[in-house]
Amino acid sequence: MRPARFALRAMLLLLLMLVGGAVIPRPLLAPVEASSGSADLRRILVLSGPIHTDIAIPLDDTTRSAFSFLDATGVPVGHPQARWLIVGWGGRAFYLETPTWADLKPLPVLRALTIDSSVLHMDVAGYDLASQPGVAAFDVDQKSFAKLIAFVAGSFATEAGAVVAIPGAAYGPHDRFFEARGFFNVLFGCNTWTAGALRAAGIRSGLWTPLPQSLVFSLRLFN
Repeated sequence: MRPARFALRAMLLLLLMLVGGAVIPRPLLAPVEASSGSADLRRILVLSGPIHTDIAIPLDDTTRSAFSFLDATGVPVGHPQARWLIVGWGGRAFYLETPTWADLKPLPVLRALTIDSSVLHMDVAGYDLASQPGVAAFDVDQKSFAKLIAFVAGSFATEAGAVVAIPGAAYGPHDRFFEARGFFNVLFGCNTWTAGALRAAGIRSGLWTPLPQSLVFSLRLFN
């Protein structure tokens, strides 16, 4: 009976941590926002799936310039029909080796449950993402938008001042994987990175949101 009780207590503790992490805001107090006209606001999107979240950044002259280095790697941010830059961060083994659930293997899962190096995934979209299922939209001012861009740019690992594209690592013809800063584990993974990026842009989230569902819930609760 003791192993069963231990497992039950562990599950209850994890459930309490998940609930508490979603309903306790970070930062604790909402920042005081100065009034801003709608013309100064930029819309960003959060794309959520069963286990992973991405951020979609609108592509215009400013963001195309900020991420112009991606063109040379095969991510066509300068293409006139590209409307969104889609950014995701995650564990190297699981992210690279599991493009679909059919590709699931034991070793990447083990690495994701322990600790792994991290990668950034960059892609573009030329259609209206906002109308797709599993998408949440947030409007931020220019200053907050610039902080988001800086957060994403600062997540790239660099060598001699240049980002490092991983050879042959892509899901399709227009996306690429890059070496990233930081380490991935199951407690602080892709969704907590997304939350951190959003907080850089002034969007509050829960204190600890390791799941897409807890992150999206907290985003709706506090914004």
